[in-house]
Amino acid sequence: MNTLFILLQQQQPGGGLMSFLPLILIIVVFWFFMIRPQMKRQKELKNFRDSLKKGDKIVTTGGIYGKVVEIGDYYIIMEVEGQNRLKIDKSAVIKDMTDATPAK
Repeated sequence: MNTLFILLQQQQPGGGLMSFLPLILIIVVFWFFMIRPQMKRQKELKNFRDSLKKGDKIVTTGGIYGKVVEIGDYYIIMEVEGQNRLKIDKSAVIKDMTDATPAK
């Protein structure tokens, strides 16, 4: 049994590293094209949420447009049309109004 294993290893040029090379290449490509850009977007969004200040115009994930009135550690109180105020979670803010394209 051991001699058969030794003979099979000798017949493969490159040994075990060459058999793992395609798998390593797939992981590297997956990292650069999928994981890394997603991490970059999450970091930019976190920085945006941390830099919010009173008076900024924002849009929530639900599509509600408003203006920041008060900021807490984990929440934002935003003012919407008609002097109404909503308390929302900070993670619900996706972008400011300057990035939003108006609906037609």
